[in-house]
Amino acid sequence: ELHRLDGRGYKAYKGVAGRYAFSGFTLFIDHVQGDPFASPSRLRVRVPREQAGYPAEADANASRRVGLENFLALAFARAIRAAGGRYPELRRGSGKSGLLAIDAPGQEMLQRTAIAVTDAFVEARFVAGLPARGRTILGRAAAEMLGEALPEVVEESLFYSHNDQALLWRFVETAEDADALRAKLDEQGLVAFVADGSILPRRSGVDPRPLPASEAVPFQSPPSLRQSFALPNAGAVSGMGIPAGVTLIVGGGFHGKSTLLNAVERGVYNHRPGDGREKVVTVESAVKIRAEDGRYVAGVDISAFIANLPFGRDTLSFDSANASGSTSQAANISEALSLGARLLLIDEDTAATNFMIRDRRMQALITREKEPITPFIDRVRSLCEEHGVSTILVIGGSGDYFDVADHVVAMEAYHPVERTEEARAIAAADAQAREAPDPLQPPASRVPLPGSVDPSRGRRRIRVQARGPDTILFGEETIDLSAVEQIVDPSQTRAIAHALVHAWENYMDGERTLVEIVDRVMADVENRGLDVLTPYLVADLAAFRRFELAAALNRLRTLEVRR
Repeated sequence: ELHRLDGRGYKAYKGVAGRYAFSGFTLFIDHVQGDPFASPSRLRVRVPREQAGYPAEADANASRRVGLENFLALAFARAIRAAGGRYPELRRGSGKSGLLAIDAPGQEMLQRTAIAVTDAFVEARFVAGLPARGRTILGRAAAEMLGEALPEVVEESLFYSHNDQALLWRFVETAEDADALRAKLDEQGLVAFVADGSILPRRSGVDPRPLPASEAVPFQSPPSLRQSFALPNAGAVSGMGIPAGVTLIVGGGFHGKSTLLNAVERGVYNHRPGDGREKVVTVESAVKIRAEDGRYVAGVDISAFIANLPFGRDTLSFDSANASGSTSQAANISEALSLGARLLLIDEDTAATNFMIRDRRMQALITREKEPITPFIDRVRSLCEEHGVSTILVIGGSGDYFDVADHVVAMEAYHPVERTEEARAIAAADAQAREAPDPLQPPASRVPLPGSVDPSRGRRRIRVQARGPDTILFGEETIDLSAVEQIVDPSQTRAIAHALVHAWENYMDGERTLVEIVDRVMADVENRGLDVLTPYLVADLAAFRRFELAAALNRLRTLEVRR
């Protein structure tokens, strides 16, 4: 068929959509691009499980299956690169001619739509640029691409006998151990764990790979905080357990404070072998909080932190098209608490100073009735003791937090040292009386108004698109997620974009609260997989958390809510 189409106009490629039986696998051409410069065609290959040869132990539970699927996505990507070296002529056409690509993972191991492993088959979803010169079909090149190069890719990546089996089992066992370790945190009264020997620094701000071991200082727990666990595959592992409560990470500049916090915030995800953070885990409900100047805020209850604004402005249902650092940080905390966050992660470098602290001298000059902000330092204990919400805080500029801390860890030349007793002694020697705030009340619920959430653009009822990890084009609006730091993969952003549409189509009725809507979307994904979010199969979605889905909806600048 491809030979027959050689030399015809590009739209004739549409006729090759369908299902084809190859030796050892089935090829599905689900969608054919209409132009060599358009988004590439969507294809799948499916190998029967029996022929693929994977032992049942390789995906005996959900953790192992995600590890296996991430390994296979990387193996498929490597095989594509190898085939590109053997068939370089395929890329000589116009547009995306000769392109073969799969959505391969980064450092985090997430459930993805690129690979599906079931009891019946192993499936890889990918995209292909069908070859053309100008807009004329290169049918013989397409036949070489799909009939020769693709079978080699499948053979080298999806069959157990051809894989790097030692690496495959490392992926499987690493994922299982990380989930087992995370599950043990609560029973030990911990909110995070950092294993001894972990490599926490990254190569750069744009390169998430670990710093080479020759340049990095391996993590070593302070003896007073060391915990040990027995894992299913790695056996005994020791490291620093961070207890529930209020923990300060202190130290001089450039000594590793933020590096430690960044590892903890990424510990809500599992990491691939060799990342250095494979055994750094954090409770799933941990949320990084920061100030976000200019953030859009719709009807958020920030009254626990900010009240009595000038001109009687309502903080029980606070609106702003251009929130300040303090009001945005208050909104971020309120939203996280309403969604069930049990650990807040804060770095003073990205926090609003006036939201975090007011010293006694400023309290004396600007009395309480003239200051609308109740600083975080006056709320952090009640969050912990009355609401079960812990905090890990990087701080280097204010010792006032010694008064409210349960544990103080100092980073000294990248080595953690517990300094809790010294901090308490300093606090006792210079006790500072602070005005007690009013009791902390849970934030009020919000109901999104469906008419304020509109994914249409022009004549298209639904037009959404993700651009990188930080931006969603939603109808006529742009959602800025650059301050949502626990989105780690562009495929998560794509999935969140589709999840917003799924929520709008199915659950936004003007009666359900935002939390109820998020709960239902997450239940759909849990029960039916990421495919539930799209009307057709796509190859480039990755699992996301409820907190980041809500963050995207909350930053939609047309959103309106009622209490």
